[in-house]
Amino acid sequence: MVGRILALDLGKKRIGLAISDELGITAQGLETVERRGRRDDIEDLRQLAVMRGVTKILIGDPLHMSGDSSRQGDYTREFAGELERKTGLPVEFRDERWTSREAERTLRGSGVANGKRKATIDKLSAVILLQSYLDSMRLDSMRVEHLR
Repeated sequence: MVGRILALDLGKKRIGLAISDELGITAQGLETVERRGRRDDIEDLRQLAVMRGVTKILIGDPLHMSGDSSRQGDYTREFAGELERKTGLPVEFRDERWTSREAERTLRGSGVANGKRKATIDKLSAVILLQSYLDSMRLDSMRVEHLR
């Protein structure tokens, strides 16, 4: 893999962000972005992608627990389509049903101030989303190598 993957946990008020290293091994959290409007948000993400050498964008897919699409999922797909057009980068979706719960569980008892907790959960959700994606890609490539 060449380049970095930018992961987004897209919410109504904030966007949690994480980025991979160039080898696609680890995910690091970036500062959570407060939403300012779709056009501004997309331009900010486009600039970030250029600045960081991003080659793919991963967005959490907010499915219902049943696996069905949600209203937020419809909005996320519209946002992703516009982001893909404006950046020229491929956008991929990944099921995010458990990332916020896992992030909350991780933060419980961590001493993070209540005022910063939601932004921290958004960032940690993006990190969990991206790290699970990177791990699955690595496992897939190991399986392919094993079959050769």
